[in-house]
Amino acid sequence: MRDRISIVQGDITKLKVDAIVNAANETLLGGGGVDGCIHRAAGPRLLLECATLLGCHTGDAKITKGYNLPAKWVIHTVGPVWHGGDKGEPELLAKCYRRSLEVAVENRVRTIAFPAISTGVYRYPKDQACRIALNTVTEFLEKDRKIETVTFVCFSPEDLAVYRQSLASFQQLGAGSLYTLPPE
Repeated sequence: MRDRISIVQGDITKLKVDAIVNAANETLLGGGGVDGCIHRAAGPRLLLECATLLGCHTGDAKITKGYNLPAKWVIHTVGPVWHGGDKGEPELLAKCYRRSLEVAVENRVRTIAFPAISTGVYRYPKDQACRIALNTVTEFLEKDRKIETVTFVCFSPEDLAVYRQSLASFQQLGAGSLYTLPPE
């Protein structure tokens, strides 16, 4: 089970997985950060398909083709904007990860990659968002064997350090046996 989850630094648009997750906005029509990168790499047909989906609510997820990406699918999820943590943000962020995995299973996705949802312009504190991501994905994979591998893709060395630190804390609590990390 150790190799079901990995944490890497890189460009999510370059990964050869069945599906990548897009940290989208509610319109699904592109934006900045990872959303803009995915739209640019996938090409204009992604925007045309997204327009037919009529948006997406925070915490939900919808799937499209990957078009020019190495990934066959893009699962778009809308993370919460950080307002201090007392407006349901933790529950909504966990729901993003869980719902993305449910959509993946519904579409027979076996390998999936996630960015750090809501940690960019939505200002979710990276350490808190990382713990939610690790907990939610681990809980899902312990119950559902259909997803073979989940990769958390960190854009920067700083993001990777946050994931490493969160994973170390996670493992001290007795969890984390599913994880592999790249060498330092």
